[in-house]
Amino acid sequence: MSVEPAGMQISIMGREFRVACAPEEQKSLQEAVDYLNRKMQDIKDQGKINGIDRIAIMAALNISHEFLTARVGGSDVSEYKRRMNQIGMTLDQAMADQEKLF
Repeated sequence: MSVEPAGMQISIMGREFRVACAPEEQKSLQEAVDYLNRKMQDIKDQGKINGIDRIAIMAALNISHEFLTARVGGSDVSEYKRRMNQIGMTLDQAMADQEKLF
C-alpha cells in the first residue's frame, strides 16, 4: 500500500495544477500562488507580451529581480538575522555577568 503525498489544487492564470504540499505549508503556498497570479496579470494587462509562457517567464524574471534586490549588501536577510541573534546572545551574557557583580 502506497501513501499519496499531501497536495493541493492551485490555479495560475486559469490553469489548474495539483502540487505536493504539506498541510502546514498550504497557506504560504496559496499566498505565493496569489502573488504570482497578480504579477502575471499585471504583465498581461500591459499588453506588451503575448502568450502565457512568455508572461510566466517575465513574471519569474521580475520576482527574481525583486528577491535579489531585497538582499542587503550582498548578504541575504537570514545572515542579518543570524548576526542579530549572536549580538543578542552576547548582550544577554554581558548582562548576566553584570548581575553577578551585585
